Amino acid sequence: MPDPVDSGALRIVPLTRAHAEDMVTWRYDPPYDVYDMTGAAPDDLLDPALGFHAVLAGERLIGFRSFGPDGRVPGWDYDDTALDTGGGLRPSLTGQGLGRAAIAAGLAYGRDRYAPAAFRVTVASFNARARRTVESLGFEVVGSFAARRDGRPFDVLVRDETR
Repeated sequence: MPDPVDSGALRIVPLTRAHAEDMVTWRYDPPYDVYDMTGAAPDDLLDPALGFHAVLAGERLIGFRSFGPDGRVPGWDYDDTALDTGGGLRPSLTGQGLGRAAIAAGLAYGRDRYAPAAFRVTVASFNARARRTVESLGFEVVGSFAARRDGRPFDVLVRDETR
């Protein structure tokens, strides 16, 4: 059993090389293995244009958030009316209710840093757990599509920040 994580004390910080090197080793059980970063180079994750940030509990890396184009899946007609955000948790911590706190911390950070009119997430349609989580945070489905690469279905959800 992994060490418990205090979900009320999560911090979002810039991604370091050590974080990136750790993240590329993460492997998820099927069907979530589609989220493995197999083949990703740590240097790619450190590219500021991709907007990767670490989610820490104390000094422990428990997940990541991204802001910008990394959250997009080819196949949807994205525009600039919302800031795309994505992320993930360390595989040993999934399914424990930490996702909501990690996403909420990321949204608060993104709101302060980028001040978007809206946030957008793209979720694999099979991932009911993630969809329930983002809907509980105020995201609403605006459409669905098949990914260009493999035809896998995805849902696009938006949360308006102007209300």
